[in-house]
Amino acid sequence: MQLFEQWESNIRGYCRVYPTVFKSAKNAVQTDEAGKNYIDFFAGAGVLNFGHNNPKMKQAIIDFLNDDGVVHSLDTYTTAKRDFIQRFVDTILKPRNMSHKMQFMGPTGTNAVEAALKLARRVTGREQVVAFSGGFHGMTLGSLALTANGYFRNAAGVPLPHVRHQAFGCEKPCVGCHMGCSIDTVARLRAQYLNPASGLSKPAAFVVEAIQAEGGVHVASAQWLKAVQDLAHELGALFIIDDIQAGCGRTGNYFSFDGMGLDPDIVTLAKGIGGYGTPLAMNLVKPEHDEHWQPGEHTGTFRGQGMSFVAGAVAMDYFDNDELLKQVKTNGEVMRKALQELVDEHPEWQVRGKGMMQAIDLREGPLAKAAVAKAFESGLLVGACGDSGQVIKLIPPLTIEPELLEEGLAKLQQAVRSAKEAMQ
Repeated sequence: MQLFEQWESNIRGYCRVYPTVFKSAKNAVQTDEAGKNYIDFFAGAGVLNFGHNNPKMKQAIIDFLNDDGVVHSLDTYTTAKRDFIQRFVDTILKPRNMSHKMQFMGPTGTNAVEAALKLARRVTGREQVVAFSGGFHGMTLGSLALTANGYFRNAAGVPLPHVRHQAFGCEKPCVGCHMGCSIDTVARLRAQYLNPASGLSKPAAFVVEAIQAEGGVHVASAQWLKAVQDLAHELGALFIIDDIQAGCGRTGNYFSFDGMGLDPDIVTLAKGIGGYGTPLAMNLVKPEHDEHWQPGEHTGTFRGQGMSFVAGAVAMDYFDNDELLKQVKTNGEVMRKALQELVDEHPEWQVRGKGMMQAIDLREGPLAKAAVAKAFESGLLVGACGDSGQVIKLIPPLTIEPELLEEGLAKLQQAVRSAKEAMQ
């Protein structure tokens, strides 16, 4: 690791949590160059929903490369893009009666959010945007303005204007925090916006995660989300759902907001959408809003990722029936029960999550950090999140083998117990 430490920027982060050199990976296991295996409950921060080196996707990419497929295409038409669009329309959009246009941009989640902000401001002619406490939306200046975490915001070096943060409406009150967690927060906000003496200008958009992943796995209530959507439309603003980490099957539905009766104006997607771990980002935009774009107004060199389109099209196979999603819900319950066993021992802790995004809030950042380190030593990769890093988040590949899931959960329980004992 000396070469990395000598030559790579001090900005590196995950390698400090996982201090080894990985050499290979398959589905839910990574192997370092010393031959040690690690069960992966982190999955590339939610990118690898279908596992490392998914065999169907790998073969499709090999065939694509052997046929000299168009790997880079800007936004020109290609057969790979056409196949992906057709599969996504047939598998995801049409069954939900969604007529949204598909906008591809630079292949990162933050770029998807930036494009959504630009369009919302163009459509409405307004500047201000409403975001929510605990939210994470990216690291470039527009998406960073939406992000609530002070550690990330402080790195900007410039003001992050035109965003007003409001209380997030949790499904259940979180322990030791002040998120709001009530439908009443939207009623109060509505009263402010409708009061001509409040000093508030109407916003261009409300941007929200149905599940705040990096913010600590806070799950929004369907009632609260519907109230935010209704308020947005009452004010003539766009309702934007950031589904970058929680989407693509992670929660047991394709979208994290499926079944809630929501009709977002824009949905931002990235991470798992490319299937194989190759980069891709895409916004779903209602046609009447998409008409406000002029050609090339939001461009990017890497909008046309051939390998991502190929793998992303194969990913649609997992949603042709409900077999995978049923397994995600089953696995999610297994994960929740394992975490609840720890909470039963320490009632001040809390389990939160949905599907195969589950988390345990340990209330203390140093404790969570120590538990993550002990998990790594035992051969398990997990990550901490939340406003002070006090939450351990579990996001293994959706395709993980049941026996590996059980083994990883046992390792996590032991790591948390060991870390707690060491700190007493």
